[in-house]
Amino acid sequence: MTKKSSSKNSAKDGIPSAGAKGVVATGTDHADAAHLQTVNNALVNHHYLTEKEFGVVSETLQRNLATTISLYLKFKKFHWDIRGRFFRDLHLAYDEFIDMIFPAIDEQAERLVALGGSPVAAPADIARYSVVDVPVETVRDARSQVSALVEDLSRVGRGYRDDSKAVDDANDHATADMYNGYAATIDKIRWMLQAIMDDDQLN
Repeated sequence: MTKKSSSKNSAKDGIPSAGAKGVVATGTDHADAAHLQTVNNALVNHHYLTEKEFGVVSETLQRNLATTISLYLKFKKFHWDIRGRFFRDLHLAYDEFIDMIFPAIDEQAERLVALGGSPVAAPADIARYSVVDVPVETVRDARSQVSALVEDLSRVGRGYRDDSKAVDDANDHATADMYNGYAATIDKIRWMLQAIMDDDQLN
């Protein structure tokens, strides 16, 4: 009985045609998927960006994606933990703010993919790239929660402003426009939380 060869498992130039295991994206930020020797990757490229320009853009997208996920988780953590007279106001407000930032998670990830990248997803990677720390402790106090969020949002808003200029200089005007929109959303949420902090009754 002769053994049949299977084209399904054959390899060309070291690239399997099927059944390939995962490979790690290249580059400093492990975001470059354009040069991977793996199945279904032949047409992945950086479109109109040079390698250097992609490096600038991918670093910001990787970091901002991780930051947005972390900000979502921080809002959720505070949403669950808040207690006291401002419980209902903040419990509901945090979910409203989540609705405002949540679409940016998929948008930033897909923008990176569209430019030949591979987005972070593992919890350890998200923690490493994010500029927002998700609390491991339980914070009940309303003022402590809101103050921490205003500090985070100030940093994130400035980051989007700076990153918008950086990617614009790297000839990625589309991502720059995205960042300008996200900056406006972050600034609005920051303003709303600052207004709450002006209440002397906030415990």
